Amino acid sequence: MKPQQSEFTRRGFLSTAAALPALGAQPPNTRGMNVLFILADDLGWADLACYGSSFHETPNLDAFARTAIQFTNAYASAPVCSPTRAALLTGKSPARLGMTTWHEASMDPPLNRPMLPAKSDGNLPLSEISLAKLYRQAGYRTAHVGKWHLGTAGYYPEAHGFDLNVGGTFWGAPQTFFYPFSGDQRYGGEFRYVPGLSGAKAGDYLPDLLAGAVLNELEDHGGKPFFLNYWDHSVHTPIEAPQDLVEKFQRKLQPHRTHRNPAYAAMLARYDYNVGRVLDHLRTSGLDRNTIVVFTSDNGGYTEKFDGVQVTNNLPLRSGKGALYEGGLRVPLMIRVPGLTPAGATCDAPVISTDFYPTLQALSGLGVGTRTLDGVSIADLLANPGGRPPERDLCFHFPHYYPTTTPVSAIRAGSWKLLEYLDGGQVELYDLREDPGEIQDVSTKLPDVVRTLRQRLAGWRNDVGARMPAVNPDFKSKIRETKP
Repeated sequence: MKPQQSEFTRRGFLSTAAALPALGAQPPNTRGMNVLFILADDLGWADLACYGSSFHETPNLDAFARTAIQFTNAYASAPVCSPTRAALLTGKSPARLGMTTWHEASMDPPLNRPMLPAKSDGNLPLSEISLAKLYRQAGYRTAHVGKWHLGTAGYYPEAHGFDLNVGGTFWGAPQTFFYPFSGDQRYGGEFRYVPGLSGAKAGDYLPDLLAGAVLNELEDHGGKPFFLNYWDHSVHTPIEAPQDLVEKFQRKLQPHRTHRNPAYAAMLARYDYNVGRVLDHLRTSGLDRNTIVVFTSDNGGYTEKFDGVQVTNNLPLRSGKGALYEGGLRVPLMIRVPGLTPAGATCDAPVISTDFYPTLQALSGLGVGTRTLDGVSIADLLANPGGRPPERDLCFHFPHYYPTTTPVSAIRAGSWKLLEYLDGGQVELYDLREDPGEIQDVSTKLPDVVRTLRQRLAGWRNDVGARMPAVNPDFKSKIRETKP
């Protein structure tokens, strides 16, 4: 049954004050717990076996899901990587931060399109009080392993509260996942490398070494509670994996499969193996009894081609990375909090990357790091996944170009999802309850809902100070680009 239209007019914007976590009411026995935050890169909502894939093999993450809460309506704060990473570290939306595209694109935006993309900052401001800063102030050991992509050297993890940084740079991906992980054969001929990995040798695979660095940190944290980012580059391009695994999935490939990329399946299988190594260490060392584990992705699956083959497919969701359709935004999310989360539960409440900050604040009893948060604590949902979800809109802003989109904003309110394209004002409206694949645009049938949601989306953009694209006066073409 569709929500009544009046629901949207009486439900106001979520105020900043209401977004703050209820620090005085954190669940019992969670203060002082360690935190392991596992962030995959470009992993789609439907890529894991426990989320429905019949081709990919992810036994370790599937096993973790059986010990955790699995969210079915979890959203990345942005359809590309850097903005989501900034949002989860600060609790602020990418639009409020002024970081709405990935680092390299913010430095060199396209100037040959009908719209000039909005200005986007490429560096996470040092004035932001990151989760790592909060945990370090509370006496935790803080460590980052893997992809960073939030600024140049002066903005690396060490500048944002991390005691240790292994592999975190301003680049979004290595030139190759095999030793020496460097070169200039792609990404515009730019020379890239992965620092901080000692003892690497010919034949080594980068995800194996990053998992090894995580294991070293788990063994050597000095007895202090820890906040540990395990942010692998998998499964971002280049799509590379050990050849024996690629051949295994080539033999398994069948034409009717939704997922049909053996190299991607192999890369994901190896990533699952390495996550399993880390989770097994938690179990065998007993750390699992005192460690909060979060697993998610930074955006939806990448549906473009690599080496002539489509990387992944987000069906039944529409489109992929870069788009504000569900395939670009919805991500897997599993959270385990010892003594709090019911094992094997699912939660259908819509949640978003900005919620991690206030949720971990609440669980760990941390001080208030900032007075402006766009996320809300979902600690109550972790204890009771069937409980009432927060009443708020989820808003997104991507004023940039990508192969899957032109500049666009979007709002999800209840089961309604509205997209507003910023290069002409075209709108699309979907009822996600009846149409999760966003196939039937009902905007012309429900003008009152469209009007209300556009007003609320515009109000949100104004509230967060969202930067907008501008008409490109030097664009000569009279041909209006077709929406993807």
